[in-house]
Amino acid sequence: MPRRSDEATELRAIPITGIAEVLPGDSVADAIMAALRRQRLKLVPGDILVVKHKIVSKAEAQMVVLDRARPSPAARRWAARYKLDARVVQLALEQARRVVRRKRGVIITETSHGLVCANSGVDVSNVDGGRCAALLPADPDRAARQIHRAIKKKLGVAAPVLITDSFGRPWREGLCEAAIGVAGMKPFRDFRQRRDSHGYRLRASLEAVADELACMAGLVCGKLSRSPACIIRGFYYQAGPGSARQLIRPKSRDLFR
Repeated sequence: MPRRSDEATELRAIPITGIAEVLPGDSVADAIMAALRRQRLKLVPGDILVVKHKIVSKAEAQMVVLDRARPSPAARRWAARYKLDARVVQLALEQARRVVRRKRGVIITETSHGLVCANSGVDVSNVDGGRCAALLPADPDRAARQIHRAIKKKLGVAAPVLITDSFGRPWREGLCEAAIGVAGMKPFRDFRQRRDSHGYRLRASLEAVADELACMAGLVCGKLSRSPACIIRGFYYQAGPGSARQLIRPKSRDLFR
């Protein structure tokens, strides 16, 4: 691994281009490794592999043909009021554990994974031109572990794997990437009880590095980049079992429920 966690270092985000269209039943790991070979790019110890969730959803057949959706009267009314697609509204409600907020045409839900996001993560972009909608992977942490194991077995490099999606944020405009699946690394960097350069003992500095790395990857794995995966090189991470579920604040510490 690179340097100490408290030492400044140069980071690189290297897009993996030419990943073939992933179909239901395909191996995401195999698709990525084939693209690496075509690009003459190698994973090296210390690298982190970041994968956009959409190709994982496609491989898992977490896709719904929109014309097969059956919007309820309530979904139709909401969609008509805000000029939305009633089929997407219906899927968002079906995928929700609970509706957190519904106002001005926006539906914020909590998914079965515990993620709070718009439309339960149901997305029509970068799928097939509008015929189908992609759902979130069934278990993003499990999917990350599967890719991690396959890469390690075939390439001999234990590269951590992050699966990401783009979410909006309360009180902030615009979208940012978030880690929804993690394998092979701790999702946090804990500076609590350490002293800063002025001798002050830190009390609350638990850094969500998995989300920060997801955002870095988003700069090269954008909506229109055609690069649904990238390598982050140069970051000091703590190897070991970790999961994206650890990033979800428990109800006992959530001030907004």
